[in-house]
Amino acid sequence: MENTAMLKDWFERVDSEKTGTITAPQLKSALSVGNLEFSLSVVQQMIRMYDFDRNGTMSFDEFVALNKFLLKVQQAFSDRERGRGYIVPDDVYEALVKIGFSLDSPAFYTVCESFDQKKNGRFRLDDFISLCIFLQSARNLFSSFDTAKQGRVTLDLNQFVFCSEYTDSLQEKFKCTLIHYDG
Repeated sequence: MENTAMLKDWFERVDSEKTGTITAPQLKSALSVGNLEFSLSVVQQMIRMYDFDRNGTMSFDEFVALNKFLLKVQQAFSDRERGRGYIVPDDVYEALVKIGFSLDSPAFYTVCESFDQKKNGRFRLDDFISLCIFLQSARNLFSSFDTAKQGRVTLDLNQFVFCSEYTDSLQEKFKCTLIHYDG
């Protein structure tokens, strides 16, 4: 779906009410047509990641930004799945590095455990996308507090509570992970 005209056509079909925006349920339904099954909370997080005007829906330009991210994630997955339909933790780590996430071992294994839906060490594409959505959202949140761009933050209690609630909505339970990234 790299072609802008194809994306526009797809977007307009999903925007059944012709509002110029799509909602989380509309996006969820459209993704499921492509055999990508996500919980509504993950789809809502996709929208929040690229909802530049903060109106709770996704415009076409915001959709294009999401699509670019998803293509990058899908390519990293495809490069490592070797026709199996899944990747294993070593592949997950390599794919995350390719995308630009560099996690230490405790953080990596924590997110792997959280996003391995069947607890079998195999990550399907939708599991991997969910993991990447979580990491990108965590990176965005971290960056909002890392104003000096030093890769470290100090939070007061109010900020910590905000972060805790934010991550609860991402993964339905709070997990404390340290995320180190390039960029």
